Amino acid sequence: MPNQKPTSLFFSISLFSLSLLSIPTFTTPKSTIEPCSNTYSCDAMVGYTLYTDLKVSEVATLFGIDPVSLLTANSIDISYPDVENHILPSKLFLKVPITCSCVDGIRKSVATRYKTRPSDTLSTIADSVYGGLVSSNQLQEANSISDPSVLDVGQTLVVPLPCTCFNGTDNSLPAVYLSYVVKDVDTLAGIAASYSTTLSDLQNVNAMGSTAISPGDILAVPLSACASNFPRYASDYGLIVPNGSYAITASHCVQCSCGPGSRNLYCMPASLAVSCSSMQCRGSNLMLGNVTMQQSSAGCNVTSCSYSGFVNGTIITTLSASLQPRCPGPQQLPPLTAPPTTVAKESMYAPSPAPSESGGPGARVPSSAIVPSSGSLPGFTPASGPSSSIPGNVASSCSLVHPLPTFQLAVALGMLVKFMLYFSF
Repeated sequence: MPNQKPTSLFFSISLFSLSLLSIPTFTTPKSTIEPCSNTYSCDAMVGYTLYTDLKVSEVATLFGIDPVSLLTANSIDISYPDVENHILPSKLFLKVPITCSCVDGIRKSVATRYKTRPSDTLSTIADSVYGGLVSSNQLQEANSISDPSVLDVGQTLVVPLPCTCFNGTDNSLPAVYLSYVVKDVDTLAGIAASYSTTLSDLQNVNAMGSTAISPGDILAVPLSACASNFPRYASDYGLIVPNGSYAITASHCVQCSCGPGSRNLYCMPASLAVSCSSMQCRGSNLMLGNVTMQQSSAGCNVTSCSYSGFVNGTIITTLSASLQPRCPGPQQLPPLTAPPTTVAKESMYAPSPAPSESGGPGARVPSSAIVPSSGSLPGFTPASGPSSSIPGNVASSCSLVHPLPTFQLAVALGMLVKFMLYFSF
């Protein structure tokens, strides 16, 4: 009778191969990092989904920022009474402004602090409270915690948040970078469409070899923006405002905006302005944000009073005059929305809409003031950044591919050895 061992062995190896396919794979979330070697910091954003109902002031405290900055970054009207105590609904998606610094050779924000509460664990803080923007391992390392199972109530933790600067540009145009946590239903194409960018741009910025993404991955998403040109000695030097949103500066005295589809920063007195230095341009009766136009046979004479930074408590204004072929239309300001009280079902499972699409019911447009980086960390993908943003030798490209975990592979190989030993006798 013919020996059946080869057939049995072949059959067993086939079963082994099928077992490999059936082993569940557990992916490790990836995050895009930017290597750095200087002290330069920039304005950046993180995308955050509320894990429960929270007041505006509570969300601001969670990230260590000014509540007004949170509201203006999301084009929420700050003129509503007691708006800082307005309760925002669970599952609401917000863009949170943060300062991105260079720490230990990579870009991240380390200004956020969290005070622990009863029943907190590093995992719940990372995954629930901060929505996956940080991992429990990162919290443990940043706070030198030897035993993660022991947290003292009231203990203050440093929360390192992901961020990128890439010189404040994307394809040589002003941009602010949003750190976005991928959801179950997301596709790279959908994220690109939501933020008015392209698949190739997202792949380039995040050093991706394919369009594959997994829940929990953190992508750097470039947001078109309006950049300032303030002098270096101004306290708000480097101010940059994402398209379709606002920023408050000069001790809450000045409000700057970046209109839909615009690249020009427009600043005017803020609605919160109480005790502020003069905002009148010298040698004229024009106030900050005012523009006069006069048509002539040669064209349109335009005179404007613009904002040039906040220096030693003083608002700097600049009077400029120019002759333009035609008179410009009214200043286009981003629509303001009322503080949200509910979340539309579809917005719970999709990225925040691009700023240019953020208008709609309840939106209000303010009146304009017209007067007739090298290396990588474990679990992170080194970013190449947008074109011409950092030297090619600083970062290398790496696809967001998740290999079979080592432990599972070892188990599978052990099964194969056992099969082979059995059929060799």
